[in-house]
Amino acid sequence: MSAQRAEGSVSAPAPKKGRGSRQLSRELVLRALYQWQVGGSDLAALIVSMEEEEDYAEVNVGFFRELLTGVLANAADLDAALAPHLDRAVKELSPIEHGCLLIGAQELAYTLNVPYKVAINESVNLAKKYGGTDGHKFVNGVLDKLAKVTRVAELTAR
Repeated sequence: MSAQRAEGSVSAPAPKKGRGSRQLSRELVLRALYQWQVGGSDLAALIVSMEEEEDYAEVNVGFFRELLTGVLANAADLDAALAPHLDRAVKELSPIEHGCLLIGAQELAYTLNVPYKVAINESVNLAKKYGGTDGHKFVNGVLDKLAKVTRVAELTAR
């Protein structure tokens, strides 16, 4: 125990670098993307903000940072990849739908160790939890179409 910590005090567990919850990591990425879209925060500010969340200790920190960094770095390319599959302009998407689509698109295009069905399902679940009534159906349809472009080898191998 640290000499600075009072005897008997309890602190939050250290964040899990490689074994924490990827599902919770995605959820925190969605929250960060919401802040980014609404408030325009930069990567460092978003990370600090998410580190202050109560459930941050349970995330897979490496995955969280990789996913958030990737989405922010590739946002324009991801939007361009999503655009042909949308029924409206990207700027007309709700921040939640947009965030879910960005997370799914990032995983489909750049996180190839995540099966395409998992990438889609995780984004759909985020849309169910945080989005509008039928937002999850929209997210599912768009990402399913994007998977046919980004994961051709995986789909044809089935």
